[in-house]
Amino acid sequence: MQYELKDEYIELYKLFKLLDLVDSGAEAKLIIADGHVKRNGEVELRKRAKIRSGDVIEVADVTVEVL
Repeated sequence: MQYELKDEYIELYKLFKLLDLVDSGAEAKLIIADGHVKRNGEVELRKRAKIRSGDVIEVADVTVEVL
């Protein structure tokens, strides 16, 4: 899956909400805090991590390439 940024960056939990990968922001924050998310191959625990163009986000069986 690909996502094209409209601004300089998007916060990680907001990206999940925008792509309908979660039902709520609270659910997104929980998934991130529990260590289920990888950013560029490394576990990302920061809910508000600034996701920028070129980042690859992995959660469960979904991979998001940020353009």
